Amino acid sequence: MPEKLEGTPLATQPSTSPLLVERLPLQLDADPTRVLLRPYDSSGPEQARNIISRALAVPEAELPGVVESILREFGERHHVIRERLLARFQQIRSMMPTDQDLSDSRQLLLGACFSAEYSLECAALFNPSIVAHPDQSGVSKGSLRFVMSLRATGEGHISSITFRSGVIDKKGQVRLDKASRLVIEPEPLPTSAYERGLFSRKLYELGLSNGFVRRVVESLEEEFTLQELRQTIHRERWKRRNLTSDPNDDPSMDDKILSLALSNYVAQFSPHQDLSERAIFPVTPSQRNGIEDARFVRFEDGTYYGTYTAYDGRLILPQLIETDDFLVFRFLTLNGPAVKNKGMALFPRKIDGLYTMLSRQDGENLHLMQSDNIHFWNESKIILRPRFAWEMVQVGNCGSPIETPEGWLVLTHGVGPMRQYSIGVILLDLKDPSKVIGRLKQPLLRPTEEEREGYVPNVTYTCGALVHAGQLIVPYAISDSAIRFARVELQALLSAMV
Repeated sequence: MPEKLEGTPLATQPSTSPLLVERLPLQLDADPTRVLLRPYDSSGPEQARNIISRALAVPEAELPGVVESILREFGERHHVIRERLLARFQQIRSMMPTDQDLSDSRQLLLGACFSAEYSLECAALFNPSIVAHPDQSGVSKGSLRFVMSLRATGEGHISSITFRSGVIDKKGQVRLDKASRLVIEPEPLPTSAYERGLFSRKLYELGLSNGFVRRVVESLEEEFTLQELRQTIHRERWKRRNLTSDPNDDPSMDDKILSLALSNYVAQFSPHQDLSERAIFPVTPSQRNGIEDARFVRFEDGTYYGTYTAYDGRLILPQLIETDDFLVFRFLTLNGPAVKNKGMALFPRKIDGLYTMLSRQDGENLHLMQSDNIHFWNESKIILRPRFAWEMVQVGNCGSPIETPEGWLVLTHGVGPMRQYSIGVILLDLKDPSKVIGRLKQPLLRPTEEEREGYVPNVTYTCGALVHAGQLIVPYAISDSAIRFARVELQALLSAMV
């Protein structure tokens, strides 16, 4: 069994609602020593050429000592560092002023000059989502192994997804597995083929519909590859230089079209890597500034779906992750006019044959959407508006609904005066989830005095909870700085709602 991390003991906290909500003596803090080995891009071609010239000028006899020093200092911080530095050299090989063979030592030095460490969690670790682990072997009777996804934020406020695992025992006690010191990201693989009709529709939804875009789309086959798309854009770019009469042609459209295509990809980890070693770092243009607030749910067919927000520094793009095992992740674009804003959360099963999802279309109210295709969402309706003082600014969801005999249990977030975030609870009708049949008047959780300070003050927030042993287990972020856990008897919670 993995070594257990019991967490940082906390003082007993008083309940912030009429319910007996117990804050557990466990805290997960950001660990700045967990670092990724990532490409380092110099400030421009001239600097890159200067770096290469200096590395090529190092006498061959001195290279082994220089490289050995690098490997000794960084080798224990990364998996197979030699192989990865050599792979990095291959990525920048086209920049070499010569095609002569270089020694392994010189290749390693050049690879290291264009590599850097990135601390995933140095700024914040927050917004957890929790689901049952796909592998329950070896778990004692009455206990449940779980997977928890986390939003980790590092230098530049770039957010990525990291993972932890643990066990909830039959008494509702939570234990976390010790996280590995090592972290690695997968190689992204582009989608094998794209459908022209779907691709064209999504371009239109994103407002990318000028003459150049139409010419590109019309030149594509019904099914096309990423390489074929690149070739078509290149060909139409040359044609466009002779079409000066279209005032709406925008040279940046080339990158925007490719950005949409690259938003659909596959990421695969090795089964030999511990779950805590897997990190999903932004790799596509649409994710450039972060992968935010993944909300995972285990669907009725065993597939895990995660809704998240891709952010490029200007636009937010709701997207979908699919996985069966947390080893292979498929990243897909969500489509339709109802796909906008943040906070989408999928129900764990179809209702009357339709996929059902919560969303926050307008940044203020909670909406419900239904569709016969998980990738297309056309309409939404408001089911919950701010009502109480603690949610006066806006309401939204805090993860996928949980099915109970009495109804769909939904954790909400409410933003009140001074932008304080609290966690609330509502109950939706099982057959018609557009009907709110129960609502907690007071927050289930709101920041205590010692939870108020952090990267973003006055916040309690979660992206998902689960029910085990008759209790609702809620991992939650405190002021976007650390993760704590709370639990409450499920039946008492249901009875407390009006």
